[in-house]
Amino acid sequence: MSKYSSYSGDQGQSYVRWFGRERSLHNILGGGKVADILLWKNTKLSAAILAGFTTIWLLFEVAEYQFVTLLCHLLIITMLIIFIWSKAAGFIDRRPPNIQEIRLSESTWRHLFTNVNWFLYKFYEISSGKDLKHFFLAVSCLWMLSVVGTYFSSLNLSYIAFLCIQTLPVLYERYEKEVNYFATKSNQDVKKWYRKFDSNVLNKIPRGPVKEKKYK
Repeated sequence: MSKYSSYSGDQGQSYVRWFGRERSLHNILGGGKVADILLWKNTKLSAAILAGFTTIWLLFEVAEYQFVTLLCHLLIITMLIIFIWSKAAGFIDRRPPNIQEIRLSESTWRHLFTNVNWFLYKFYEISSGKDLKHFFLAVSCLWMLSVVGTYFSSLNLSYIAFLCIQTLPVLYERYEKEVNYFATKSNQDVKKWYRKFDSNVLNKIPRGPVKEKKYK
């Protein structure tokens, strides 16, 4: 299935439905806890994660906290909390957390490595030049990202990326029709530009004769 499909708008114009929108955006994002966080289904948890990352960004970028210092302080505070909690468990009638309950499952690691393998495969496939459109698009995006990286620190770029991940899915779900309209127009402009580039540049690149392989 294509990553997008078409549907008719209010005035009969065909718009692009991105990401295979025959399914809900929640299902496309996995339909689990991650999708709930990205779409703010669990408002408290999403807000807590956003506040946590914002606090980290403020500590490093504004307060100029060093990473090793912050990591050591956090570990010391965590150890003190666990120590006090374990020793005072009999008095407060509340057991400390069980390490087995917070351990990452094997399925989580399998899912992570599956995504890494998929990325490596797609990277090699695009780099091999089988699809010139995707090759030039990837090179252009990486070049633009490198230019942006000269003006922003790695921490700022990571925080901006996190804000996009945390806010764009829910905004798209809320303003889907408006986004689809502009996406359709942009998609048409990009295709028109690529057709000109293909006819004026790519088709004029000389290609040698293709030699047939001989099999014994």
